[in-house]
Amino acid sequence: MDTSQTHEETRPFTPRRWLRGGHVQTVASFLIQRRFHLPAPEERLIEVAPGVQVLCHCHWQADRGRALAVIIVHGLEGSSDSQYVLGITEKALALGMNVIRYNQRNCGGTDALAPVLYHSGLSNDVAVVAREVVARDGVSRLALVGFSMGGNLVLKLAGEWGSQAPLQFCAVAACCPAIDLAASADALHLPSNRIYETYFLWALHRRMLQKARLFPDHFDVSRLSGIRSLREFDDKVTAYYCGFAGVDDYYDRASAAHTIERIAAPALILYAANDPFVRITAETRRKISLNQNITFVETSDGGHCAFVGAPARVPAGVETGNDGRYDQYDDGYWAENEIVNFLRRF
Repeated sequence: MDTSQTHEETRPFTPRRWLRGGHVQTVASFLIQRRFHLPAPEERLIEVAPGVQVLCHCHWQADRGRALAVIIVHGLEGSSDSQYVLGITEKALALGMNVIRYNQRNCGGTDALAPVLYHSGLSNDVAVVAREVVARDGVSRLALVGFSMGGNLVLKLAGEWGSQAPLQFCAVAACCPAIDLAASADALHLPSNRIYETYFLWALHRRMLQKARLFPDHFDVSRLSGIRSLREFDDKVTAYYCGFAGVDDYYDRASAAHTIERIAAPALILYAANDPFVRITAETRRKISLNQNITFVETSDGGHCAFVGAPARVPAGVETGNDGRYDQYDDGYWAENEIVNFLRRF
């Protein structure tokens, strides 16, 4: 395991047998279907901007005010039902935490809620949800978790909050965060990554058509014509409809790379050196290394938000080791386990 900053409580990642390599890990994590055992959540619509609501699935402990509340933010074209979100939820609930599974605008079947699109810079939406659970539910401790695009959002927000964060905010964790949006979008267009870009473009194209059907006066589907890359989509659609001057303005203003040096709470960033398309630039790495609040763990394998290792369940009745880790629930999904073990400190 290669790390720019070591973390004594983080274990090395060993990929599952036959699942070695960035592409293999990434595709396998998408194709392997997992079973989760979760209680029915409380569904809650939260207004994050005038006339704009997001859907949250909330899981509460019996004494929600005393339990750590974890807001989980999914990645591009994901939802609160993404497997990594459910995996974190199952583990966190077993450890006595509250969990809020957050759907970004339009996600989780909420396209009809407002004539707006979502994008990588909407960190204030997460802030509104955080304030809601503090004010309405009386939670005393709050943590943020994000994957990929969601990782950018939670790190961006933590940096924006800086030393002026809500008193309840105590930690942030991100898995393969897309904190340098331009570099990652360009990497996605490489020939070796076209399978991922094609999938994202198909999903975004479908969503745009759905939004146009729901709000024909707000969206022009002709803007989809000729789009062959995520950068082109973000230029002709995302930037156009979300108030940016163009794709370069969007990528610059929405990237957490500009705020990461101001993160003042304990932060954990997990990243694989062979992530097929998320790139972290040398300048951003420098900013991360200079911020003593951030633990940056880079593994040699793991792919994009995958980290599929071998299950290592502890037999029933066997207690965990002296470090109190979550090992008896270790299903092999290394990033999920490392994140919940990081959060246990709070």
